[in-house]
Amino acid sequence: MTDLDAQLAENIAKSLAEIPHPSQPAGTNLYGSTKLFPDYQAEDGESYLTLVHGIPHESSVSFVAVLQATRALRKGFDSAIYFYGPGTLACMATRGFPTVGDAGFPGELNMNGSIETFIKEGGTVYCCRFGLALHGLREEDLIEGVIPAHPLDVQDAVIHYARKGAIINSTYNL
Repeated sequence: MTDLDAQLAENIAKSLAEIPHPSQPAGTNLYGSTKLFPDYQAEDGESYLTLVHGIPHESSVSFVAVLQATRALRKGFDSAIYFYGPGTLACMATRGFPTVGDAGFPGELNMNGSIETFIKEGGTVYCCRFGLALHGLREEDLIEGVIPAHPLDVQDAVIHYARKGAIINSTYNL
């Protein structure tokens, strides 16, 4: 062992000893649990539209958007999700590695499962055909229940839901 290796080993030991690990045992509550706002439920006829323009496994933005839309659905809102641009990648039933349906890394297919749950629970999912075409995706590979939509429908869907008085959650990532 060289002097540099010995110094590095000493520094590693010193660094590890600076703060006890784990600093808190599993199950320790580090955060309060006070909910500030009421647990709103949908009133008759209320709608919730989520727009997703984000790659499904590159950030949590798209996944959280689906979770929020699902929560709105469970609160009684007429809830819809509109995937466009790179968001259309999330609608593919053919995702997976090394074979379709296999998660190449933990969480790779969490969007698929969440979209399937959203549809099973009564949510509506739209997927822009232009977004599909931009990424070489095929309509026949969409998750069952996902509705292919014309590119001009993105704007008109926003107008439609806005006129209904919907809450509109627009997510976007680069």
